[in-house]
Amino acid sequence: MSKTVLVVDDDPTQRRLIQAVLERDGFTAIQVDSGDSALGHLTGGKAADVVLLDLQMPGLSGHDTLKEMRARGFGQPVVVLTASGGVDIVVKAMQAGACDFFVKPASPERIIVSIRNALSMGDLRTEVDRLKKHTGGRATFADLIGDSGPMRMVKRMGERAARSSIPVLITGESGVGKEVIARAVHGSSDRAGKPFVAVNCGAIPENLVESILFGHEKGSFTGASDKHLGKFQEANGGTLFLDEVGELPLDIQVKLLRALQESEIDPIGAKRSVRVDARIVSATNRDLAVAVAEGRFREDLFYRLNVFPIEAPALRERREDIPALMEAFIRRFNVEEGKRVVGASAEAVAFLTAFDWPGNVRQLENAVYRAIVLADAPYLQPHDFPAISGIKAPPPELTVPALASQVPAAIPTAQQLLAEMPVEAPVRILDAKGHLRTLEEIERDLIQHAIDIYAGHMSEVARRLGIGRSTLYRKVREQGIDVDFKEVG
Repeated sequence: MSKTVLVVDDDPTQRRLIQAVLERDGFTAIQVDSGDSALGHLTGGKAADVVLLDLQMPGLSGHDTLKEMRARGFGQPVVVLTASGGVDIVVKAMQAGACDFFVKPASPERIIVSIRNALSMGDLRTEVDRLKKHTGGRATFADLIGDSGPMRMVKRMGERAARSSIPVLITGESGVGKEVIARAVHGSSDRAGKPFVAVNCGAIPENLVESILFGHEKGSFTGASDKHLGKFQEANGGTLFLDEVGELPLDIQVKLLRALQESEIDPIGAKRSVRVDARIVSATNRDLAVAVAEGRFREDLFYRLNVFPIEAPALRERREDIPALMEAFIRRFNVEEGKRVVGASAEAVAFLTAFDWPGNVRQLENAVYRAIVLADAPYLQPHDFPAISGIKAPPPELTVPALASQVPAAIPTAQQLLAEMPVEAPVRILDAKGHLRTLEEIERDLIQHAIDIYAGHMSEVARRLGIGRSTLYRKVREQGIDVDFKEVG
């Protein structure tokens, strides 16, 4: 589930350096050398979560490429690369739709920060669009996540049902997303944008079912201090979704049947019937045919609701959709919780795909939510899902601030040095027995780590360490440090 970055630059050396930085941080990098190639890549439907775009290129410039991307409807966040950081250049790029920029050559940290900021902005934009469709009743089957065989069947059947006002009965286990399908039926119909009213029939107290569904007049019973319209009238002109319809009491089933047949309801205490125009989409996780045979559900109402059945598959029947569902949940909870989780590791995805998910999509959603809240790393791991994987999180490493608290106050210089080092410092200060390591050992590890971080680009390593390049080469030889000189810049 690694994110894909499309690197567009005519300089092959820059492309290779950026690719090394991205892949070191877990991203997938795809290189192209021109704006035309970038547009061809995107037009062909190939993956690209973020685009790194050089502004100065022969042929189609970065500015023109960005404008053409937006004109063709490609909404991927774009980070522009420029050899000069003039204000006019930056403003022009931002006006064209870029979300960030950096001046070449940039440090690996700056590149990764730009990518993660761009991903966060893309997540926010996607979540805003999703909420707009959800609240506006305009979600369609194109918004349903999953391209497995069972989900393609659901989409195909749902789109056909949406073209008419035929009653739809959605069946399936609890947590499979029956309401999501119902919303897609509504959003794909000519009632899109009109009210979508959902009511869980199993969650209504039995003595209030009639009032909540059909409404009541003021003073019609004890406690009726105001007039109440009811769900049918709230959904007038739109769609009424009756979830867990099999839980309705038998006496209410009679009134529901009349409402469906006559398009009229009788509010409690009303002197005359009220005409309503609401499309009915119902759902159940029970076998209504068995309920009919046992006398718990009216046969005539069953046939009235079951005109166009759609079966929502269990998650274990569409395992290939799990990675896409996880990605959508990670994106949503990143926005809600202010986190920056990039995705899930291949091990986590494989483990979760193999799980049976008795609670279906709802269980997966809650598991990802918990993992996002607790995650500290960019990628979710199997131990972030302990209730499912049975794998406990590894013990926390002894971080530098923790080490600083263990250094005696009589050595303030060492304590201050440790406290000021980054939390994620990979260079060990103490040995296995808790004693300070020698300066030579620490220096060797620090140089090796810098070479790894900057992909063997020795000029950048020397600059970051604050030493001359010749000094760096000398220390590399003296310390016997392994360097892949093919990457040396």
